[in-house]
Amino acid sequence: MIPEDKLDEFVKRMREAAGNNLESVILYGSAVAGDFHPEFSNLNLFCVLRESPYAALQAISPVAKWWERQKQPLPLLMTRRELVRSTDVFTIELLDMRQHHRVLFGEDVLEGLQIPFDLHRVQVEYEMREKLLLLRQQLLMTSGNNRHSWDLLVRSVSSFVTLFRHTLIALGKPAPVGKRETVEELASLLGFEASSILSIIDVREHKVNPKSIDLDVLFARYLAALEQVALAVDEAPGADPITHS
Repeated sequence: MIPEDKLDEFVKRMREAAGNNLESVILYGSAVAGDFHPEFSNLNLFCVLRESPYAALQAISPVAKWWERQKQPLPLLMTRRELVRSTDVFTIELLDMRQHHRVLFGEDVLEGLQIPFDLHRVQVEYEMREKLLLLRQQLLMTSGNNRHSWDLLVRSVSSFVTLFRHTLIALGKPAPVGKRETVEELASLLGFEASSILSIIDVREHKVNPKSIDLDVLFARYLAALEQVALAVDEAPGADPITHS
């Protein structure tokens, strides 16, 4: 299901464009975690450069433009020093990348990366509350328009499920990889209604017709669940980082 030919072509083009400045190319995200879907999932790439001045970025710009034409997100670019110095502000992203990644070229710079776990809960709470505030703002503009409301729900659910998984980690619990398992596990732990979030995932994956669902009831339950999760993260004690290495 994963288009390996595209990945091979990206690595080839990047090596030619960057030369010795390219240290690593790493695939991360759903393509490695095991829940890749060709219609909904992206090929997420992380490129480590030895240096990142303007000229170096200009050199690899054609590769990035080609990759975007493949309808894929632009690669993340960092130097090794930036990676090490960023572990305190990108705890969510780097924990996920460290757990599920595949080296396409060069050195595995994520293996053994030390992430300060005491800052993880703070980032999870920040992102939960920030995304919840944005969702409320956008709800004000989509209210009364079912098509726009469904678009908002479908666009938001993946990010929130990622934060659900990290909420489990912050609470010191094992975190499943799959979206549905993550929702069910956290709902069971915190006691919120999981069906609304699972229904949004079903609509996103074209398994259910949204017209068969009461949108107002679903949106109300969705918001209530998100608020409960945000509160749980706020009240979470520090979890043991050893269990999530």
